[in-house]
Amino acid sequence: MTEARKPVHSGGCQCGAVRFAVYAEPLHSAICHCRMCQKAFGSFFAPFAVVELGQFVWTRGGPTIFASSQISQRGFCNKCGTPLSCFSNGSAEINIPTGSFDHPEKLPPTFQAGIEGRMPWFADMQSLRGKTTDQLMPKQVLKELENRQHPDHDTPAWPPE
Repeated sequence: MTEARKPVHSGGCQCGAVRFAVYAEPLHSAICHCRMCQKAFGSFFAPFAVVELGQFVWTRGGPTIFASSQISQRGFCNKCGTPLSCFSNGSAEINIPTGSFDHPEKLPPTFQAGIEGRMPWFADMQSLRGKTTDQLMPKQVLKELENRQHPDHDTPAWPPE
């Protein structure tokens, strides 16, 4: 069955096995610093867009679910490992990692949760020196690099034949 509505946002995992569509703007976007989110993402925090369940659908495949607690389930791609969702039992909302959206720049965080787990040096990150990928990698490596990541838009099938 084809969805008649036009998505406001779309996204998916790194390999393209799982894709989703969002049919309304998220309720809000947040960063969670709690230890459970840190472990789930292997990072210092987890960025999420909170979406009403009725405005969300998996359009290709679906996540594998891990019950990270008695009240929460986390979804991830079982092919590439990308975190894809966090859902609390009985909730009318689903948390979708903003990095899995095709255009995460359109979903800036507006709230921080779990601040008891925030790294004490987090506020200093903006002052760290930085380099672009082009500055870090030799030109020949970049030229020969084969990106196997799904593109940031919907495709009829993936991977390409």
